[in-house]
Amino acid sequence: MIILIMGVSGSGKTTIGKLLAELLNWEFRDADNFHKLANIEKMQLGIALNDGDRISWLEDLQTAIKNWLQENKNVVLACSALKTSYRQLLIIDSRIQLVYLKGSFDVIENRLKARKNHFMTEKLLKSQFNDLEEPDNCICVDVSQAPEVIVEKIKKALG
Repeated sequence: MIILIMGVSGSGKTTIGKLLAELLNWEFRDADNFHKLANIEKMQLGIALNDGDRISWLEDLQTAIKNWLQENKNVVLACSALKTSYRQLLIIDSRIQLVYLKGSFDVIENRLKARKNHFMTEKLLKSQFNDLEEPDNCICVDVSQAPEVIVEKIKKALG
């Protein structure tokens, strides 16, 4: 099974994903590690990625997901997956559960301002919210809560 944790940058995908993976004794993977260097450099310059920039990244993620499913691996994947079309490329099997970390612009902007040594800065947050198409059929959790509370809610929702 794969749990795909989505949300805008700064919503807590990596933090929540790592905690959840640890709790479940599953593998954790971060979609940020699948970005090509050119995309990372673009974001470091404060330039938002477009669909063309993201397609090879999404295809690489889709390949990884197919491999994990074939190998029957249990993986928690942190991935922005902002648009419906992106999620359609990634949610290719009924063994993939989507978790949406939802938060207000202000809450997430404050988190990004406090974050150090990450290529995604608060300057790009507006573009993330502009691209965000909120999902329907998912586990939705409010990110203003403590990480441990969020993880417990996800675990409960998963059964």
